[in-house]
Amino acid sequence: MKDTFLGKLARLVAGQKTKWITLAVWILLAGTLSAIWPSVNEMEKNNAANLDNNQPSVVADKLANKQFPNDGGVPALLVWNREKGLTDDDFSNLAKLTTYFTEHPVKGQELVPPLQSMPLPALKQQTSKDGTAFVLPFFFNKGTETVVMKSGVEEVQKQAKKIFGADPFAAKLGSDNITARVSGPAGISIDANGLFSNADVSLMIATVAIVLVLLLLIYRSPILAIIPLIAVGFAFGVTGPILGKMAEQDWITVDSQAISIMTVLLFGAGTDYCLFLISRFRQLLKQEKDKAKALASSVKDASGAIAMSGFTVVIALLVLLLARYGSVHRFAVPFSLSILVMGLASLTLVPALLAILGRASFFPVIPRTPEMEAERAKRKGKKPAVHANKPVGGWIGRTVTKRPWVIFIVTTLLLGGLAANSLRIQYTVDLLSSFPEDMPSREGFSVIADKFTPGELAPVKVMLDTQGKSVDLKGTFGSLPYISKVSEPIAGKDDANIYAVDLQFNVNPYSNEAMTHIPELREAAEKLLGDKGVSEPSDRVWISGQTATQYDTEASYDRDTRVIIPVVIGLIALLLLVYLRSVVAMVYLILTVVLSYFSALGLGWIVIHDIMGTTAIQGLIPLYAFVFLVALGEDYNIFLISSIWRKRNEMPLKDAIREGVTETGGVITSAGLILAGTFAVLATLPIQVLVQFGIVAAIGVLLDTFLVRPFLVPAITMLLGKAAFWPDVAWIKSKKANKAENI
Repeated sequence: MKDTFLGKLARLVAGQKTKWITLAVWILLAGTLSAIWPSVNEMEKNNAANLDNNQPSVVADKLANKQFPNDGGVPALLVWNREKGLTDDDFSNLAKLTTYFTEHPVKGQELVPPLQSMPLPALKQQTSKDGTAFVLPFFFNKGTETVVMKSGVEEVQKQAKKIFGADPFAAKLGSDNITARVSGPAGISIDANGLFSNADVSLMIATVAIVLVLLLLIYRSPILAIIPLIAVGFAFGVTGPILGKMAEQDWITVDSQAISIMTVLLFGAGTDYCLFLISRFRQLLKQEKDKAKALASSVKDASGAIAMSGFTVVIALLVLLLARYGSVHRFAVPFSLSILVMGLASLTLVPALLAILGRASFFPVIPRTPEMEAERAKRKGKKPAVHANKPVGGWIGRTVTKRPWVIFIVTTLLLGGLAANSLRIQYTVDLLSSFPEDMPSREGFSVIADKFTPGELAPVKVMLDTQGKSVDLKGTFGSLPYISKVSEPIAGKDDANIYAVDLQFNVNPYSNEAMTHIPELREAAEKLLGDKGVSEPSDRVWISGQTATQYDTEASYDRDTRVIIPVVIGLIALLLLVYLRSVVAMVYLILTVVLSYFSALGLGWIVIHDIMGTTAIQGLIPLYAFVFLVALGEDYNIFLISSIWRKRNEMPLKDAIREGVTETGGVITSAGLILAGTFAVLATLPIQVLVQFGIVAAIGVLLDTFLVRPFLVPAITMLLGKAAFWPDVAWIKSKKANKAENI
């Protein structure tokens, strides 16, 4: 073996003595960092802003806080319902509840309506038309932490149970008993935080279980199944404290959603990298008696592809730093750092573990050379066992090289048809639709939408600088067909020329339909000011509220998608070009993965919409899926092409393709199944955005594993022939010189 850098790396981390040093370094590193730096879970910030300060809705919200500071804060809408009609006793108990919290305010409480001071007829006028529902707003101070609001709501539930003699928050909707649900901005925030916080432990357990089960089924070795999990555990043990320290220093912001997906990414991609090395080690153990030499050769052969694959994913994920939308931007550092650390573990810790365990890693199916098998059989007085050599992918390699045109046409048509279906996808930024139907905030909204006007859940505030001109705000906005209610105009605290009205839509304020009315509201307000002679009316209108926030959110999604996707493609293309030294290979590898991505969206829409009945997917799914699938999809292409590239110097290209597909078939199939399985775990969570992302990502990985990598990529390579390596002139000239090209 040549004394290459990778050869030196193998001896450095997995030598007779250094293997123990490598293991000790990882133990010391993980232990020390965990002891001196905070865990990333301790530094979660789940209420971090997603929109930057320049977004119109954010500017409007700041103006509203300044000019209309007594606006009630963040409302938790307590939705009370009794199907046979609310009774006088119900209103009496509600008055007792507001009396208690007027006298004993909870932390973060700003205002609770004094129902005890209102006559019974006045209270009944605020119920729904059928007298069965009543909404009691409970206001928290703006900026109150979600955990504080949750604690306050829990105290409300505790007191309500005492006052009503039963727990109305636990009663089933539609029953004869009085029921209560917490909805509105505070309720939605509490439910969202609860979903993600509860998901961490269950997600970790489910991910470990699926990886362990798949490894045991595929490799039938309990020791081998544990090795990748050990590597992932150490990688997480190092990554977590580093991220925690960075968050403590306010260099980054981490939230539950990022940590949840990071966990899946570590187990899925991390196990893949481990298997790339382990599979090569097992192959060489059947050819080389000396386990140290076999391990050194396996590191030499596999490390280049592992490093390139990991670096590709790291770079692609770092591009998320260009995102303006907060939750996407916050993904960049945790994801890229976790993959970087996992890559280092795969190249150092895993070889050390394999060096320590040797052939026992694969117990009870231990790989041995033919000579070792013969000696073992001789000692036992038996004939040497004859193992059928039928590697996974053998028939695929033969088929692809014999009928490349058929394979190319069939796979392209299939993937193209699925990709075309992606044009049918409907998107939404409706947060409520991502909740389970039995979530309290969603149930509360259902009661409001059924008994009241749905816009009551999240009104929008329109503010205008009238420059002292008299304007009919209530008449102007009240005449709009999509507005059900307009409040009385209020003058600003510091600027009496600024007036505000609260508007309620007659449709779901979280829906796409409501969002389309935001520019219409702005246009109506600007026209009103313009007709009154106000100068520059476009600079004197501000709209705040949840619907306006979602409108800006959708615009941010679109902007981030337009910026990030081209940059990711460009960087991955550059990395492939540097690694493969072939423009042609770079182009078709990129195109095949992009085709696979759109195919995953199309097939995912069939599952999510046509089978599961979901009307729209979350707007961030395409961007999430693109970054992960394109980066991770190239991993498999790189591993396959690396094998073909390595063999092309030893045999005709046709044989190199066949052997490359055969050699990598088993490990890529195993890795793909495990990665798809870990993403599929997300689909078991009660959070629709993660369910949808998990489904699309798992489908994309499976398409790469079973169509793109084994069939489409080698078929294209076969059809292009030596042109696939252009302009790798040195190789082409060498093949011409010795006339070894035989395609």
